[in-house]
Amino acid sequence: MADLLIQQLRKTYNKGATIAVDDVSFSVEQGALFGLIGPDGAGKTSIFRMLTTLLLPDSGTASVRGMDIVHDYKAIRKEVGYMPGKFSLYQDLTVEENLNFFATVFNTSVAENYSLIKDIYVQIEPFKTRKAGKLSGGMKQKLALCCALIHRPTVLFLDEPTTGVDTVSRKEFWAMLQQLKAQGITILVSTPYMDEATLCERIALMQSGRIMAIDTPERLVSAYPDRMYAIKAKDMSALLQELRHCGSLASCYAFGEYHHITFNNDNEVSRTALVQYFTEQGYKDLELKEIAPGIEDCFIRLMNYAGNSH
Repeated sequence: MADLLIQQLRKTYNKGATIAVDDVSFSVEQGALFGLIGPDGAGKTSIFRMLTTLLLPDSGTASVRGMDIVHDYKAIRKEVGYMPGKFSLYQDLTVEENLNFFATVFNTSVAENYSLIKDIYVQIEPFKTRKAGKLSGGMKQKLALCCALIHRPTVLFLDEPTTGVDTVSRKEFWAMLQQLKAQGITILVSTPYMDEATLCERIALMQSGRIMAIDTPERLVSAYPDRMYAIKAKDMSALLQELRHCGSLASCYAFGEYHHITFNNDNEVSRTALVQYFTEQGYKDLELKEIAPGIEDCFIRLMNYAGNSH
């Protein structure tokens, strides 16, 4: 049975002028780790707020563990844990005081549920008398996760939990999520980081309030229809400008230290002609190689396709 079932959910702001969530439908199975992937403004936070009963939808329906988000909001709030994108704990309370406060709100105690948060809490326990506002980004994140888990939720909502956190803390955080998943908790996480998409079992790629694609990361990548190449040379900025005017290319964009390109007609002749042309133009250290597309390449392709179809 699906723990989350979302059907044609819609949310607008400014009396309908701004569409935040546009006819979104998806489901999440019990015990799954599901990711909403997309940039700021994609609609991720509005979906989270509706599913955690903090916002009412304009239309559509959604249920959490079979309970309706509008009618059963009180029961849902006991079942879910929510970690909002912005650190929302009490900055002037200590680590210990924050945790005790959230436990009390749910009529439970830290001792009663310590086994669930133990692996995470031991990392911040040495700082239990420190005020939350004085913690590092990674420590704040761990405290917020402990507070979201303290009442043993069956479904966990994490809205951009690793934004603004260093790389080591991000890796640690995802390792913690895998441990929680192993305990049977259903996890819905949102992130603007494409590299985190591959850490989820299933993902929905979102843009402008709509879901562009939904599948496992592996299937999305393997469904990429074109062969992809990475190209670089000494003057990358000039190279990009000129590549964009190449009639032989279907797509071209900057990507790290390379530019990623696909051809309209991909064959040896096209590739050789491209290299020859730019070499003749005086580009030094020109390199062209075939690469495997990633989630970000899939996202850019879907975004371009959506843009061209409007």
